[in-house]
Amino acid sequence: MRWVVGVDVGGTFTDFFATNQDTGAFYVGKTPSTPANPAEAILSGLTALCEQHAIPHQQIVRLSHGTTVGTNALIQRKGSRVALITTQGFRDLLEIGRQTRPHMYDLQKDHPAPLIEREDRIELHERIDAAGDVVHAPQKTDIEAAVDQAIAANAAAVAVGFLFSFRNPAHEQQVADVIARRAPGLAVSLSSQVQPEFREYERLSTTVLNAYLQPVMGHYLKTLEEGVSSLAPAATLGINQSSGGLMSPARARELPVRTALSGPAAGAVGAAHVARQTGRKNVITLDMGGTSADVALIRNYKIDLAFDRDVAGFPIRLPSVDVETVGAGGGSVAWFDRDGLLKVGPISAGADPGPACYGRGGDQPTVTDANLLLGRLSPRGLLDGDMGLDPDLSQQALAPLAETLGFTVERTAHGVLGIVVANMVRTIRTISVERGHDPRDFVLMPFGGAGPLHARDVAVSLGITEMIVPAAPGIVCAQGLLVSDLKEDFVISRRFTLDEQGLCVLSEALVDLKRRALAWFETENTPDEGRQLNLVVDARYVGQNFELAVPVISGNTLQPADLPALPEVQGAFNSAHEIAYGYASDNDPIEVVNVRLSASARLHEESEAAAPAVISDEPPSSGTREVYFSAESSIAARIYARTDLKPGHTLTGPAIVEQLDTTTPIYPGDAAEVTPDGHLVIQIGTGK
Repeated sequence: MRWVVGVDVGGTFTDFFATNQDTGAFYVGKTPSTPANPAEAILSGLTALCEQHAIPHQQIVRLSHGTTVGTNALIQRKGSRVALITTQGFRDLLEIGRQTRPHMYDLQKDHPAPLIEREDRIELHERIDAAGDVVHAPQKTDIEAAVDQAIAANAAAVAVGFLFSFRNPAHEQQVADVIARRAPGLAVSLSSQVQPEFREYERLSTTVLNAYLQPVMGHYLKTLEEGVSSLAPAATLGINQSSGGLMSPARARELPVRTALSGPAAGAVGAAHVARQTGRKNVITLDMGGTSADVALIRNYKIDLAFDRDVAGFPIRLPSVDVETVGAGGGSVAWFDRDGLLKVGPISAGADPGPACYGRGGDQPTVTDANLLLGRLSPRGLLDGDMGLDPDLSQQALAPLAETLGFTVERTAHGVLGIVVANMVRTIRTISVERGHDPRDFVLMPFGGAGPLHARDVAVSLGITEMIVPAAPGIVCAQGLLVSDLKEDFVISRRFTLDEQGLCVLSEALVDLKRRALAWFETENTPDEGRQLNLVVDARYVGQNFELAVPVISGNTLQPADLPALPEVQGAFNSAHEIAYGYASDNDPIEVVNVRLSASARLHEESEAAAPAVISDEPPSSGTREVYFSAESSIAARIYARTDLKPGHTLTGPAIVEQLDTTTPIYPGDAAEVTPDGHLVIQIGTGK
């Protein structure tokens, strides 16, 4: 018996998804997070899960973990003191940046202050040119003096970023060698190792962020590893990356910046897994929690990646799941702006005191209060009744808004939900319509604690006619961690024209990248079966400033002879450009600026358990309650427990489906069916 466990740490709850690899049985759990030390909630919650479901600790073979430690350290600026050693003349690059304003229409808003004080930015007289040739080699005495300054700054980590080091890392390595000899306990981040790509500012910023997080993440992972080793001695630990793959704790300590968007990435991977189970290859995800909502696009079961992201106002140049976030959650507060218009979010009541209906002292009207007042949430409360909700407190909180608007409280609550839905629809359009994709060609997949509550209105606004609500919507991120592959990304920054000669350069780059990928496979001791390599080029028309990622070839073994012909590669770029910008040119020359190879090793094993029996009888209902599906009037809706729904069961609206981690309304005229994997497929407007 082999158990694998996914653990996703959120701001309010730490979620668990445990599955038996031999039988396919699974259990879910939630426990309050412990922000001061997230490892405490992980260990205590894992212990409780094992006790509740009789899971032997020694049978846990893998624990996959999505962490917010790095993200929170950046947001709260609670990382470590860092010194920077950079090329002479570039100490102020972190402040100069791209010389752009953070907000186009706000002349007063400024970029966040650099994480390194100016006196801790040290210049070294060295220079490598764009071809990788040494223009000026640093003197040993100069290197020693720079390291002396870094040590004297009492820094816990040192970031080293030299001009064009992505073409030749020799000078950065010389500095690293001196630091290792003089101060072996000092954490070091080299830009040539963190992300060896062109664009100096983004590369330097990413390297500084990595150094800033190294001591913090190192301490956290040490505590977690010791606890997991004691509790589940046979378990290997995997840490989720922003790109949607796992890495070893040792790699996470070395490159903690890769975990900056760990949580949203896990949710997207979990959604892609559900999409495969239900046979829906094109999906728009809607992960709505207490404070924000994350949306992503899945095409042909694959998750789109982005390479330029922003965390806490700092640019990061790393592959990450392409997720857009909006301040729309269950705790989002409804308020009047100076223009007299009603707004919802991004202000949030958070978990403490939370929405007014929590009864913890909060008095601001929130999205959760609106849902409770309209009957969509049960007064019995959340977490299967363990967290009661008070409708009277919601009414008191929403009454001032209703009085100002001259509406009934119910109509006001319905308006609050309409605004939060509009906010999410606008965000979904940015990842779909604005990038050349028609939302009507996609299925909407809501998850998170609040996603299913609002998904139907979002779908109708976008013209989507089908939704999939996963079996455990609030635990999708934890489930995504279980099905994630072990993953590593390699890149070579080379600028060349995409012609026959350029294909030779691409072939050489493939050989180099594959060699590094195979070495990584051996280091991680991955089995040959389940290995996958994906080659991608960042390309653009000559004269353009930004590039598009274009897949070239994939397989478990790639050889230069496997590369497609030149017209095929050019055609793939033109197609990508057509989708992104609405036009393409068969005549303009194309150039490549980066060659990427993503290496992955499959860890998840689908169980061979027999499919559950399909049931066709009517599922049991626990009664009815009045629910406002519209602003005008309420209607009696049947109430169902998700645990009572079996594969083959069908429901027609009006109905409410309640479970541990969320509530799903089924509107009048809609029909829902339970799939063999326990997911709920809702067809909009097809109910009898």
